[in-house]
Amino acid sequence: MTTSLVQRTQAGAVALLWRTLAGASPKTLWRLTRLVSAATHPFLKRERAVTRLNLEVVYPELDDAERQRLGRDSLRHSTATMLELGFAWQGPADRVEASIVDVQGRDLLDDARADGRGVIVLAPHFGNWEVLNFWLSSHFPFTAMYEPPKLAPLDPIIRGGRERCGASLVPTNPRGVAALLKALKRGQAVGILPDQEPSWGSGVFAPFFDRPAYTATLLPKLVARTEARVVTGVARRLPGRGYTLHFLAADERVYCPDEATSAAGVNACVEAAIELEPAQYQWEYKRYTKTPEEERGDPAFRNMKLYRSSNMK
Repeated sequence: MTTSLVQRTQAGAVALLWRTLAGASPKTLWRLTRLVSAATHPFLKRERAVTRLNLEVVYPELDDAERQRLGRDSLRHSTATMLELGFAWQGPADRVEASIVDVQGRDLLDDARADGRGVIVLAPHFGNWEVLNFWLSSHFPFTAMYEPPKLAPLDPIIRGGRERCGASLVPTNPRGVAALLKALKRGQAVGILPDQEPSWGSGVFAPFFDRPAYTATLLPKLVARTEARVVTGVARRLPGRGYTLHFLAADERVYCPDEATSAAGVNACVEAAIELEPAQYQWEYKRYTKTPEEERGDPAFRNMKLYRSSNMK
């Protein structure tokens, strides 16, 4: 098969899965998650290895059995997120809304919006961030950055799912940043993923669980231009029941004009969200790929990198 045919076949299978599960209840989706996770866990070699290394860095005080249990639970929640995408993007809107059983910290978000300077919602890879997007875009004008998927045929499905309640998606480039600025200057809300590792030149090193992590400087740039307020938002999964939304006060350092200090505040916000339930964070993401030694051009940096094994590429 040609590459395009392979992609269309893969995309068709994924789209069918989402469409099939769109009408399922949270209870059914969690039952399916347990079955799928148990069946696929032995084959997730890279994900298990990266999760293990990240947890060794973040929770050195835990013994191996505790970290292994936490890692397995985290991968189960990642499986749940994948299976819930059809529900979040294509499920009946009233059922998705009903699955959100509680909203904690709503007053923080409302107070920030009432200030009139725009609100930046930091939404780390925790729980089901697509449910968070659904709720935010359902309740007020909301703009977020969007990068098309590697499987191009899935683009209209994903875009349509994220935009169906009124969200405005903008590209991950200078044009998109300009759109975020305009939205903030109109006093609206925008969403940022604070825990993705940016390309060289778009970030600074800041501590993330006491280890240097290359962190995007988009937020301090937006705050400096707009004086926007910042809150952290997550949708914490209640297995088999639905979700609780949590809005958390941002670390005050995010407002510092010094980008390294602001980035440290951003990472502290992510840490605070993770503390809600560490198993719901996506630990299989390589958060520490770039190193200060690499940035300095140290020829020995390859021996210092956390992710060394060739089977984790």
